[in-house]
Amino acid sequence: MSGMNDSYSGSFGNQMSASVNAGAAGGHIKDTTTAQFTKDVLEESRHQPVLVDFWAPWCGPCKQLTPVIEKVVNEANGRVKLVKLNIDDHPAIPGQLGIQSIPAVIAFVNGRPADGFMGAVPETQIRQFIDRIAGPAVDDPAAQIAAILEEADAAFAQGDIDAAGELYGAILQADPENTKAIAGIAECLLAAEQPERVREFLGTLPDTLLADAALQPVVKKLEQIEEARKLGDPVALEHELALNPDHHEARIKLAKIRNVEGRRDEAADHLLYVMKRDRTFDDDGARRQLLQFFDVWGFKDPAAIAARRKLSSILFS
Repeated sequence: MSGMNDSYSGSFGNQMSASVNAGAAGGHIKDTTTAQFTKDVLEESRHQPVLVDFWAPWCGPCKQLTPVIEKVVNEANGRVKLVKLNIDDHPAIPGQLGIQSIPAVIAFVNGRPADGFMGAVPETQIRQFIDRIAGPAVDDPAAQIAAILEEADAAFAQGDIDAAGELYGAILQADPENTKAIAGIAECLLAAEQPERVREFLGTLPDTLLADAALQPVVKKLEQIEEARKLGDPVALEHELALNPDHHEARIKLAKIRNVEGRRDEAADHLLYVMKRDRTFDDDGARRQLLQFFDVWGFKDPAAIAARRKLSSILFS
């Protein structure tokens, strides 16, 4: 496993952090604006509590509070995030919230203000405030890794593969055989359209890890990508189907290509069409291919849910 980090470091902007905590800390504090407030605070607070620090450059107590609250938030390791809003530059939000004195810190949870405090309070009081909002700190390393893995998955789901890649990499620094983080790194490389690096990366793993259930979807996805590259030009296949809609072999090839392009609904519909027309084609090959798609997409994927419903109507009608 010693060479594993070398195969992905440098792919995602900044260097991977030397520890799980260090890897997670970088994204816990940011400045925001009136325009970005909904995204940075309201939407983000649905993942973990967000503390909003209302401050101004002329405010002496604000300058006292800033280093203390930033220190405590960083040490909280992702239990909360800190967003800072300069009220001089962006007065609308504090005006709407009735902020009349600064520094003022408001905690948002699930898109709503939940608690707050005013003034340059001491470090111990800030820690108590965070514990009250986010729950007490967890010293269990496994729980910390699980929390960071959840944050990485959320970043990937939002399309931020740089942040996700750094977080997955930080987990591997602490737990080199964490197959969920390994799968996450591979997914980031696939999202960056680097399947060759995924093959190289997976090639560094021992068979015992490669056989883990957490890695099977990404292994199968890589196989699907490599197969689709050999299936020809999708434009030519579409032309073939325009001339002969029941050219099932061409339709299944096009379904495989659309799948790796991320056009999952379209891929499923092509296979379902073949099933409706001829269940005997390739020994029910369209259904078997659709089931392989489901294995990679996951049970909760919207395209999988929709296709399963259509599949059921065909099988049981």
